[in-house]
Amino acid sequence: MKITVVCEHNLSMDSEEGKKAYPEGMAECIAAFLRKAGNDVTLVRIDGEGASALTDEIIENTEVMFWWGHWYHDAVADDIVQKVVDRAHRGMGMVFLHSAHKSKPFMRLTGAPGTLKWREDGEHERLWCVDMTHPIARGLGEYIDIPQEEMYGEPFGIPAPDELVYIGWFRGGEVLRGGCVFRRGSGKFFYFNPGHETYPTYKIPAVQKLLVQAAEYVAPQVPVLDGLDCPHVESYSVKD
Repeated sequence: MKITVVCEHNLSMDSEEGKKAYPEGMAECIAAFLRKAGNDVTLVRIDGEGASALTDEIIENTEVMFWWGHWYHDAVADDIVQKVVDRAHRGMGMVFLHSAHKSKPFMRLTGAPGTLKWREDGEHERLWCVDMTHPIARGLGEYIDIPQEEMYGEPFGIPAPDELVYIGWFRGGEVLRGGCVFRRGSGKFFYFNPGHETYPTYKIPAVQKLLVQAAEYVAPQVPVLDGLDCPHVESYSVKD
């Protein structure tokens, strides 16, 4: 499968905590376990200049796109965002991670602001599986424990998910719809709340397995549509 990981790099990742969590870089960590599962992975970096490396060729050749962003949502050009959203409507799968709930592609696809409660406290999160039969949760048991994570809590400004797979619970009592599938057009996308840049969440084997299975689930089952024009409709002009 051809996967593109679009991942921001910010100053928190260069901090002592960030380097301790991901000495190789968080994007490289995500790419590594996706490659280990047999996928062809391309990395695209988001920074203060946006995501200019996310070219038309990359977008059109991607079957599943992972998106992690935090500080630089607004830096991503609107024309690039629209191309990603169009591709997702035509069947490309997407996996939105952590703070990508405020990314432009996620908000455009959901038609919602993605607002939520948060607390950066490095506390324990337990991800409870609410659909044990779902392919994303295959073989992962009733819950996944994450020792340190940023708290994300309800109310979460999203439409009702088409499929709810996980609910996250935090030590303070907050809960979040933290593993949600949405269907838009011919495509599917998955939102997964864990993954703050200074905690090594993406090194947890169960999280890696879940994300590999999420990619498999949202991947197009048939070739992504080339466009939305119908070849059987002849062009015409309207005369006065």
